Amino acid sequence: MTLLRDPLLNKGTAFTEAERDALGLRGLLPPCVLTMETQVERVLTNLRTLPTDLEKYVALNSLHDRNEALFFRVVVDNIDEIQPIIYTPTVGLACQKYGLIFQRPRGMFISSRDRGQIAEILKNWPYPAKLIVVTDGERILGLGDLGANGMGIPVGKLSLYSACAGVHPEHCLPIVLDVGTNNDELLNDPYYLGLRERRLTGEAYDSFVDEFMQAARKTFPGVLIQFEDFANHSAFKLLHKYRDEACVFNDDIQGTAAVALAGLFSALRVNGGKLRDQRILFLGAGEAATGIADLVVSAMMAEGISEAEALRRNWLVDSRGLVVGGRDGLSGHKLRYAHAGQAPIADFLTAIKTLKPTAIIGVAAVGGAFTPEVLKAMAALNEQPIVFALSNPTSKAECSAEDAYRYTEGRALFACGSPYDPVKLNGRTFVPRQGNNSYIFPGVGLGVIASRSRLVTDEMFMAAAHTLADCVGKEDLAQGSLYPALPRIREVSARIAVAVADVAYQRGLADGPAPNDVKGLVQSQMYEPQY
Repeated sequence: MTLLRDPLLNKGTAFTEAERDALGLRGLLPPCVLTMETQVERVLTNLRTLPTDLEKYVALNSLHDRNEALFFRVVVDNIDEIQPIIYTPTVGLACQKYGLIFQRPRGMFISSRDRGQIAEILKNWPYPAKLIVVTDGERILGLGDLGANGMGIPVGKLSLYSACAGVHPEHCLPIVLDVGTNNDELLNDPYYLGLRERRLTGEAYDSFVDEFMQAARKTFPGVLIQFEDFANHSAFKLLHKYRDEACVFNDDIQGTAAVALAGLFSALRVNGGKLRDQRILFLGAGEAATGIADLVVSAMMAEGISEAEALRRNWLVDSRGLVVGGRDGLSGHKLRYAHAGQAPIADFLTAIKTLKPTAIIGVAAVGGAFTPEVLKAMAALNEQPIVFALSNPTSKAECSAEDAYRYTEGRALFACGSPYDPVKLNGRTFVPRQGNNSYIFPGVGLGVIASRSRLVTDEMFMAAAHTLADCVGKEDLAQGSLYPALPRIREVSARIAVAVADVAYQRGLADGPAPNDVKGLVQSQMYEPQY
């Protein structure tokens, strides 16, 4: 019975006759022995009869808890259909409903009441973690403070690590640091499972996170720690504090940057432009916007322009309007892009007409912000305007794919943060693809783990961006796709992992000399879901 209840070992009805005899399973299972292929078909048949994506999410979560190999086989072989259910956009609703749909705990919940004993608590985890995805739930997607309900995000991210890059699920540990929530709706929700108290702040918060970081690295030596969905004020501080001493990265800052830069590289292959000549206007000035802008500046400088000129080609718009020099109350991460000599501009459309950008990138989670007027203005300024509506879930998207193409007369070079169906316009079919971080972070993580790198660097994310762009074929670009097809994700992740590992070996960050065959090393470590 213990075996049947262990999701890492359970095969369910696929246990063979010999295995049933050897493992004491005779009589505990129906007599029919099914193949994994038949099990997959049965899962999909049941799944497709369910009326809502949330019900499908619950069903897949239940399968994940019963049989990991079968779960990942279903995901890997049907990634286009399943990824939007186990991750964005459905995971956002699942986090909002987390207490209601909760069935079985997955990962670890470490609360502020556990201060002083985090190291002992981490020892309760029974597996040798090589990868931790951790959140404090303060900024889940574009949905805000969801507290302990944010556990759906680390679980979803780690599912993609295993499905998209073959990181073994036994090595994956999702963690929520429950420091309370300031969401009154959750505090009054009878089904909320987290601490019913206001968020820990200041020195108490910093020391709690530091205790966790020290304990995690001691309990799991060499572990890669990914910070996920922390609020801006925590995200930048934590990344800057630990990035030079520990193997950490922030996917919202660095992963988003790499996938957006790869999309820009693809778009420029279509319109023939140079990155150094682009003018980019961001709707948003938080983790994602400044992370993308920083990587774009580095890439522009690599094309031969000065840092000052590269910075001047990137502009931010936040809730108060255009970020300009001399404006009161600017936080540290915005100051680099607070350009002097520009008068304040209150709204995004006026900023477009004034600055005449070649690209707009939406990462502010303001649904519908790319209005028809905004899109028409971009089309008037550019023969092929670059329009990236990257916020998710879908309700927070700056515009739909259909609107992006319609209001630019089919000339937009478009990428989205949530999935959209193909769009037919003027006799042409456009196939928009997600600028989803799942193209980047699984491969980066695999490369870091395979090389046992001590740090994760911006150079690795630059290498990942170039590699992802190189995976986009001419046939993709011809149909408006700026990213490769999702079913190629394991191939793409392997190539990114090789590029990342190469950087680790070249910079002396890896544990040991470079092997003769880095690609072989990476592929040898990729988990294949099978019995």
